[in-house]
Amino acid sequence: MNVKCISGFASITKDPAASAALYQDALGLPLEAMEEYRFMDHFPGANHFGVWPLAMAAQSCFGHEEWPESVPEPTATIEFELADAAAVEAAVQEMKAKGQAFIHEARTEAWGRRSRGS
Repeated sequence: MNVKCISGFASITKDPAASAALYQDALGLPLEAMEEYRFMDHFPGANHFGVWPLAMAAQSCFGHEEWPESVPEPTATIEFELADAAAVEAAVQEMKAKGQAFIHEARTEAWGRRSRGS
């Protein structure tokens, strides 16, 4: 697998206002808002940084706002950029062969990225 870069990182939080305040007020990051999601694109060192409400992460992964008790609750997400959708599929197969479990199938996200939930 040939990872090109970290394309995004986001903390996942049950209290998005408090978490966003840390990054916006304490650190002075110029976060934009999209509903409760706070983010900035083209951040040096990563293409995207975000503060993602847990309910939004659950909606993205499972189609509803409650995180399932059977799946460990995340505190962050990191996205790696690969060459193209075929490279994502190949990486998924490589990771599955090494025992990695995934919480959803590969798909194109609303923001245009092909992803796989692991």
